[in-house]
This record gives sequence, structure tokens and C-alpha cells, in this order.
Amino acid sequence: MGNTGRVLGYKRVSSLEQNTARQLDGIAVNEVFEDKVSGKSMDRPELKQLMRTAYKGDTVVVHSMDRLARNLIDLKDIVSQLVASGAQVQFIKENLTFSGKADPYSELMLNMMGSFAEFERQLIKSRQMEGIAIKKAAGGYAGVGRKREITDEQIAIIKSRVAAGDKKTKIASDMKISRESIYKLLKASLHR
Repeated sequence: MGNTGRVLGYKRVSSLEQNTARQLDGIAVNEVFEDKVSGKSMDRPELKQLMRTAYKGDTVVVHSMDRLARNLIDLKDIVSQLVASGAQVQFIKENLTFSGKADPYSELMLNMMGSFAEFERQLIKSRQMEGIAIKKAAGGYAGVGRKREITDEQIAIIKSRVAAGDKKTKIASDMKISRESIYKLLKASLHR
């Protein structure tokens, strides 16, 4: 690998039942970071630790791109952060290495990944807007946020309990809503 730093391996499987044994098989690593969680989640403790640990001169080795991230947006972000810290990222299956060195091919690949990530972002946004437009046309879009789950009867109960001197924290706990919601409901009912 031609690097004087450490070799840090990253492995990920989607569930506890899956096995990471075949990932990085036969590759000498100084330290391995292994997550057993979906690639969709960016809440991966071992990946976060790897990001904090990798520094100038280190090589981060990953079996394949899909082990590091589930989409191009996250992949580009993770690789860019690691490269910015001075580490290089090597994907075994794709036979690609990304580093901060002036390597025109790697630079091109990273920029293409970035372009695809931006395209993916725009597609997602476009689909969301299209979905909202369709729902609005069908009368099914109420705007941002959740629908009100408290009925008028429940509001009446809350008001009567408040009038009787019950503590708002107790009322909120009994109704399974936040104390802040009690205050909002009371304030809103005053303006009706």
C-alpha cells in the first residue's frame, strides 16, 4: 500500500446474523472497525470512531463501496472527510483508492461520485415535490407536520382538569402528550 501510517479496516453488515468474516479476508490491518447496522443509518458508532481515528498517513480499507454507505451522497461525504483528514480510502472490490494526492483518475472518480450524489439529491427532492403536488391535487396533503391527534373531547378533559387544579405535568403524562402540548392546546383554545 506504500503508506507509512496504519491500515484501518472497516466492516459492516446489516444485521447481527450476518457475518463480516469474508470482508477484508487476507488483508493485514492494524485495527478493525465493525458495525452491525443498516447502511441507510448514519448512526454507526464504529464508523464515527473510525472517522475520529483516521489521520494523515493512514489507509482506510473497505471491502466495497456499499459497505461504507448505502447511497452516493453519504459515500462522497464520508470519503471526502477521510481524505480531508489526510487518510486515503481503498475499496478492494472496486479496486479504487482515494487520497489527497494529485491523482487525476481518483480526483475524476470522486468528482463524478459528487456529481451523481448531487443528481441523486435533486431526484429525491423532485420526487418529494411531485408526491406533494399529487396529494394536494387529491386533497390529501395537510402541510408539514403531523396531524392533530387530540380530539375536542380530550381538549375538554384537559381544560376541566386544569380548572380543577391538576398539575399540567400529570395531565400530560396521563394523556401521553408533552407538557408543552398542554400549554399549546390551552393557548389555542383561548383564541377560538
